[in-house]
Amino acid sequence: MTSLAVDEATGGSAGLLAALHAAGIGSAGPAWDAAAFAALLALPGRCALIATAAGEPAGLALIGIAADEAELLTLAVLPGFRRRGIGRALVAAACARASASGATRLFLEVGEANAPARRLYAAFGFRAVGRRQRYYPGGEDALVLALGLSAPS
Repeated sequence: MTSLAVDEATGGSAGLLAALHAAGIGSAGPAWDAAAFAALLALPGRCALIATAAGEPAGLALIGIAADEAELLTLAVLPGFRRRGIGRALVAAACARASASGATRLFLEVGEANAPARRLYAAFGFRAVGRRQRYYPGGEDALVLALGLSAPS
C-alpha cells in the first residue's frame, strides 16, 4: 500500500492547487487558476487540503467554514490516483477540519450524474437536502448534500 497523507496547504500553494484542480476536474467544469486559489485562501475560514501518495501530490479539497456550517467547495483527485482512497481521505480530513473549527454541518454540491462522487459522499452519510437546477456547464443539475458533524472530542 502506498503511503497516503493529507496536509493543510500553505499560502504559497496556490499554483499547486490550481494545477491539481485543473488536472483533477478535467472537463467537468472550469478550473480555478492560481489567482483564484490565492484569493480564496486569503478569505477567513478557508482551508485547502492536499493529499499526497508516496510523496506525490494526488488531490485537493477546499473548504469554507463560517460559524457552525462548512462547505466543501471543491474536491479533485488526479486521474492516475483515482480508486486508491484519495477522495475518501480528503473527505475525511475535510470533515475533521470542519468539525474541529466548530462546524456542525458540512454541505457540498455534486453533479447529479456523477455516480462515483455520489457513492463516495453516501458512504460518509451525506444526504440530499436540495437541488440547483442547471448548475453545471451543459445544464446538469447539482444535488446539494449535507452531513451532520460530531463535536470534536
